Amino acid sequence: MALLATLGAGAAQAAGFKLVLLVPADDTRLERGRLERAALGQATGPAADALKLALADAKLELDAAGATLQLEVLEVADAAAAKAAASRAEAAGAAALVTDLPAAWTLAAADGAKAPVLNIGAASDALRAADCRRNLFHLAPSERMRADALAQWLTARKWSQVLLLTGPEAADKERAATAQAAIARYGLKLAGSKPFKLSGDPRERDLANPLLLTQGQYDVVWVVDSDGEFAQTLPFRTALPRLVVGDGGLVALAWSSRYERYGAPQVTRRLAKAAGRRMESHDWTAWAAGKALVAAAVKAGKGPVAAFHKALAAVELDGSKGVAMSFRAWDGQLRQPLLLSDGQAVIGTAPIEGILHPKNALDTLGADQPEKLCKVRP
Repeated sequence: MALLATLGAGAAQAAGFKLVLLVPADDTRLERGRLERAALGQATGPAADALKLALADAKLELDAAGATLQLEVLEVADAAAAKAAASRAEAAGAAALVTDLPAAWTLAAADGAKAPVLNIGAASDALRAADCRRNLFHLAPSERMRADALAQWLTARKWSQVLLLTGPEAADKERAATAQAAIARYGLKLAGSKPFKLSGDPRERDLANPLLLTQGQYDVVWVVDSDGEFAQTLPFRTALPRLVVGDGGLVALAWSSRYERYGAPQVTRRLAKAAGRRMESHDWTAWAAGKALVAAAVKAGKGPVAAFHKALAAVELDGSKGVAMSFRAWDGQLRQPLLLSDGQAVIGTAPIEGILHPKNALDTLGADQPEKLCKVRP
């Protein structure tokens, strides 16, 4: 698939910056059944819709700056294809790439080009640490950011005893380790840790029984379930009348269509008008990437691509969350508040009020500068 959208009048006279969005071919996240049962935080439609919305919203601003942004959407089948596509895009003049890809594919794309790569899909902490790249920026919140947001909320509520339930996938085990680190970081206690498994085998029925899995004493159940099917059914089925957090119950999100502050409803309605669906987390990261690219293009004006790259790294972004957001120098992560939602309403935001930081409270979510593991960034 190759879609080309040129935004801004007078393209012949204006400075044109080419953008390429890389997405998976035959994306399983966008299969009809998957979309119909999407859990909180999972994709509800193509990322291109929200990215195009951000560019279209900025048409007048781009016109005033004498700049254009041209977007091409390309499908890739694997990491090698992502790397090759990134190399070809840069050779063809792309000023920046946006990736909605798995972590390994995202890393390959960043290695395939020297141009900035804006990650809107992969939450892997490794991409912000040992596997970081100088040209890799992250609009999607990391797994640690989401875990820290939940741990801060539990600390503020004084719900300190946490029962951790972990799914069978390899990603679940990695994410459970991140959750345990956040639990320890904020002084919470691990009351127990148990695996669960959805299975058609009668001999494994007990591994998915909420009443059996949630026996014991605890204040809250933290469920790690990348698939989301088990987590969605866990609230109100625990042995004790307790809150569920993680991938079910209360979830830390980049965005929620239920958010009602700082112009958020207007943003959500614009995507609904353009794409026929409400804006959710996956859409917001794509929209925010578009906003960052617009800001860089406006700052660079008719300047060279190098000016665009410099402006992008230093951008301050208004993402309708009430604060100015910027990229961390040490790992390329976009600082941002996270929304805590059960899908019916936004219950709160993180960082939680009262959580202190010497410079920027947003840096209490995710790896702070003293913890820097990225060796290729200043």
